[in-house]
Amino acid sequence: MNRRQLLQAATAAPFLADPGLLRAAAPDLAGLRDMTTAARPIDAAERARRLARAQALMRRAGLAAVAIEPGSSMIYFTGVRWSRSERPTLALLPVEGEPCIVTPFFEEPSVRESLAVPAEVRVWQEDGSAFAVAAGWLRDRRLAGSVGIEETTRFFIADGLAQQLGRPALASANPVVRGCRMIKTPAELALMQLATDVTIAAYRWTYPRVEAGMTGPDVSALMNAATVKLGGAPEFALVLIGEAAAYPHGSKEVHRVAAGQVVLMDCGCTVEGYQSDVSRTWVNGVATQQQRTVWEQVRHGQQVALAAARVGTPAGEVDAAVRRFYTGLGYGPDYRLPGLSHRTGHGIGLDGHEPVNLVRGETTPLAPGMCFSDEPGLYLPGKFGVRLEDCFHMTDAGPRWFSTPPVSLDHPV
Repeated sequence: MNRRQLLQAATAAPFLADPGLLRAAAPDLAGLRDMTTAARPIDAAERARRLARAQALMRRAGLAAVAIEPGSSMIYFTGVRWSRSERPTLALLPVEGEPCIVTPFFEEPSVRESLAVPAEVRVWQEDGSAFAVAAGWLRDRRLAGSVGIEETTRFFIADGLAQQLGRPALASANPVVRGCRMIKTPAELALMQLATDVTIAAYRWTYPRVEAGMTGPDVSALMNAATVKLGGAPEFALVLIGEAAAYPHGSKEVHRVAAGQVVLMDCGCTVEGYQSDVSRTWVNGVATQQQRTVWEQVRHGQQVALAAARVGTPAGEVDAAVRRFYTGLGYGPDYRLPGLSHRTGHGIGLDGHEPVNLVRGETTPLAPGMCFSDEPGLYLPGKFGVRLEDCFHMTDAGPRWFSTPPVSLDHPV
């Protein structure tokens, strides 16, 4: 096998790849060092503060409890890392006291392995009902009133709880869950910063190794290999080449790096579950004047978005500011192409995309601790696209980058 084939074989499953094979495929990886050794996981005190915050928001919203399915919100509040299936596992957060985990009897030992907060665990048997057990716990705790349902919860679970509790007893848990998760603490910001640092370091290693003839998967393999060696857990490494870069999430057609072709990379990883999301675009070889012009317009678009992000400003105004700028350049208007066909940015944290978005009509005011991507790409169908993406978090003094945007097409990483 040649160098590219070896690398693909070694990084097809980055977490399972043999370290010796990785070194043989990409000897330069030996020069990379784990950047995450000092990462501090979310501790018990932080989780206790999260529950206290949730309970204060429950009292304000008039909720007796909040029900959560496995996923990032369950991890956020309880530490439990579990998957969704037809057998419900639920976290019930009460307005007072400790939470309850409801899970199948035979899954209890496994669920307890990641449980990171004091909580009662109640089980249900295969011929029983998780919803009856959950309703029984609420009655035992004398938690009368509406139960908030976390927004990603599947219908059959909300419906099952409704049948046990009575449909008027259910409400949206957004005021509680969003109210907690949208505002990142210093501990969360530190992990997001570390994940971003890993991604930037992986870009710097990958960029000079991208060669003519490589496909998107070839370049992704390089990026993932570097990310793993640097201590991150790869989440995605999207590589769009040439015309495929005009379509934000790519094309099924195979494109190869060639002279004069745009290379657009959109990559992220996690550190202790917290995400990064960074995009970079460059041209292999000599760029055309049009490619340079569009790249500079996107660079400026990022700065327009950042300038509009001020505490108290509705999130949608950030998107509106970018569209006004792009419309003045002749793009669009609105979401039409050529132009910016997607939102300017999205929330980020434990999930790569989480509420709220920098998109038209979003009225949520920006507040310290909120985190967003800033990615006002420009896409020219049939030609190419340019996306520069860096994330920022809001402070009392305004937005602060997790990663510094590139300053020119000639120095894109």
